[in-house]
Amino acid sequence: MKKLLTGLLLPIILFGCATKEPSKTPDKIAADPNTFTNPIYPNGADPWLEYFQGNYYLTTTTWTSQLVMRKSPTLAGLATATPIHIWSESELERCCNFWAFEFHRLNTPKGYRWYVMYTSGIAENYDRQHLSVIESQGDDPLGPYTYKGSPMPDIWNIDGNYFEHNGELYLLWSQWVKDEQTIWISKMSNPWTVTGEKVMISRPQYEWEFSGMKVNEGPEIIKRNGKTYMVYSASFCNTPDYKLGLVELTGSDPLKPESWRKFDKPVFSKANGVYGPGHNGFFKSPDGSEDWLIYHGNASELEGCSSTRSLRAQKFTWNDDGTPNFGEPVAAGKPVVSPAGENGPLITKVQGTQVQLVSKADQQCVTNVNGKISSADCNSTQASWTLDYTTNGNYRLVNTAGLFLGQGGEQCAASPSADLNIAPWHNQLCQQWQLVPHDKGWLTLVNAQSKQELQFADCKEPALAVSGKKSVEDVPQFIEKKSACTLWRVQPLGEVAITSIQSGKAVTSAGAIAKAGNNIEQNEWNNNANQRWLLVNTQDGYYYIQSSVDAKLCMAIANKSIVPGSNVELAACGDIQTQWQVDFLNDGTVKLANRKSNLVLDLAHCGLANHTNFAQGQWLNSNCQKFQLKPIN
Repeated sequence: MKKLLTGLLLPIILFGCATKEPSKTPDKIAADPNTFTNPIYPNGADPWLEYFQGNYYLTTTTWTSQLVMRKSPTLAGLATATPIHIWSESELERCCNFWAFEFHRLNTPKGYRWYVMYTSGIAENYDRQHLSVIESQGDDPLGPYTYKGSPMPDIWNIDGNYFEHNGELYLLWSQWVKDEQTIWISKMSNPWTVTGEKVMISRPQYEWEFSGMKVNEGPEIIKRNGKTYMVYSASFCNTPDYKLGLVELTGSDPLKPESWRKFDKPVFSKANGVYGPGHNGFFKSPDGSEDWLIYHGNASELEGCSSTRSLRAQKFTWNDDGTPNFGEPVAAGKPVVSPAGENGPLITKVQGTQVQLVSKADQQCVTNVNGKISSADCNSTQASWTLDYTTNGNYRLVNTAGLFLGQGGEQCAASPSADLNIAPWHNQLCQQWQLVPHDKGWLTLVNAQSKQELQFADCKEPALAVSGKKSVEDVPQFIEKKSACTLWRVQPLGEVAITSIQSGKAVTSAGAIAKAGNNIEQNEWNNNANQRWLLVNTQDGYYYIQSSVDAKLCMAIANKSIVPGSNVELAACGDIQTQWQVDFLNDGTVKLANRKSNLVLDLAHCGLANHTNFAQGQWLNSNCQKFQLKPIN
C-alpha cells in the first residue's frame, strides 16, 4: 500500500515541492468594502478559518516545514495579510510536507488555549504522514506555541479534527484501509492523546466517492438545533470531482459505526467554473448571525492537488429537515456580500501587543477617560492599548473596553476640529493609523484617512537645552524636523515573548543560569523565564531588552562591535550596545535595531531548528529579521 500511495501521489510531489508562498499582491481586490470576490487568494489549499475577537485567522497547506497563519479584520484583507510562521519543524520524523492545519480553541485547566493539529512526515515521500499537535501559551491564535505530541505517530493518519460531544473530546481523522481512504474516530484523554478503541465510521460507498481513488477525508463537524453533522471530502483531490459529502450522528455513542448515517448524494460539487471544491471548514460571521463555508477549488479541470487550489468562501443556509444547504460554488469574480457585522459596529477585545503611546513633549500618554481622549499620566489604567495590524500598512489601537481610537466623528463623519474619539469598529480608515519612524526611535502616528499626525491642541513644546548655537535636539539634515508634540514612542507593556516570523520560535538566552556572555538563540516556546523579556525605556525612543531572569542583564552585541555578523548575547545593561530601537513595520512585524551599530537582530541562515543563533546584520527586510512581540499571560 505504501508503494501504491507513493506512486499515485507522485504528481502532487512534483507540484508541491516547488510551491512558494503566494505574493502579497493579489490579482484582484474588491473595491467595495461591503463585498469580496472569490478566489480570495491563490495557493490556498486545505483552509481553516476562525473569526475571533475582531479578526479572521486563517491557515492553509504549505508543503514546507512551517505552519503559516494570516489574520485580518476582513475576509478580503486576507489576500494581503502578512504570512506569519507560527511553528517550524526540523525533527526528521515530522519535519516536512505540512498539510491541512486546523486550530481549535479548547477550555483547559489553564484556561482557553489554541491547539493546532497538522499533518506532516518525512521529506522523502508521503508514506509516514501523521498528525501532530502544538499548544498556544495563551489565548492568541498566533501563539507562541509548544509541541505537545502526536496522537498516532506510528500509523499513516491525516486531516485530524476535534469533536466535542457530551463533555468528551474525540479525534476524527482519515487513514487507508487496503485501497480505501476512510474516516475514523477515537476518544481523547487530552488534545494530543487518544485512548481506547479506534473505530471506522465512514468509508467510500458510492460511485461519486470513487473518482480517481476511493477517498473519504477531511472530516469537519457542524452542529445546529441539537443535530450533529460531519461534512467530509470525497474522491481523489487530483480530479475535478473532489467534493463534499454528509454524515449525520443519529445515535448516542459516536464510537459505534451504526450511530452515523451517510447521505447517498454529495452536498457540494463542481459548478460555475469551480472544480474540485472541498476540504472545507465552517465559521460564523462577526455578528454571529450567519453560517459560512470556507474551502479550496480549482479554476480548471486539469488542475489537481497542487498549488493551483485557491481559497474561497461563501455563506450557506439550512434546509427544512435541518441539513446544511451549501448551494453551488460561487463563480470566480462574482461579488459576494461580506459576512454580516464585518463592518461593525463592533466592540471587542483584540489580541496583540499591549502598549502605551508616550509623548516626546511631556512624557504623557494617550489616555481614554470617560470616552474622552486626552494626554494624561502614563500610570493611568486607561493608558493601555492593543496594537493590531490591519493588513494594509495600518494599525488599529483598541482600548481595554474594546473600542477603537479614531479621528473625526463616529464612522469618519466630517469634523472641522478632527477631534480624536473612541468608538466601536466600523471598518473605516479614520480608525486606522500609520506608524511612521522618525529619529532616535521616535515616530509619528498618522491617521490613515486624514493623513494628520496625532497631537493634542494643548501640547506645549519642551524647553531645549542649548550648547552654543546648536540645539541638542537637532536631527540630521536628511531627516525632517518635527515638533515634539507630534512625536511618540510605543512602549510595550509587561513581559513579552519575542518570536521570529521566520520560524515561530522564541528569542531565548541560553544557559541554565543567567549571566553575562550567555548566547542569544531561538527555541520553541517552553514558558521558561529565559524566554521572557521586558522592554525598558532608556533615552529617547531606545529600549533595554531586559532579561526577566535578571534585571541587570540585557540583550547586547558582543564586544560592543559594529561589525555585521557579530554575536548577540547577554551583557550588563547600560552602554548603548545594550540598547535597541523598536520599529513597528508596515507589515505588522517588528524590527529590532541596535543603537550603537544600527544593525538589526538577524536569525542565522534563516534557520528553523532550535538553538539557531542570533547575530547582528545589515537590514535586508527579510523574514529572518522580523519579529512579533507577544504578551505573556
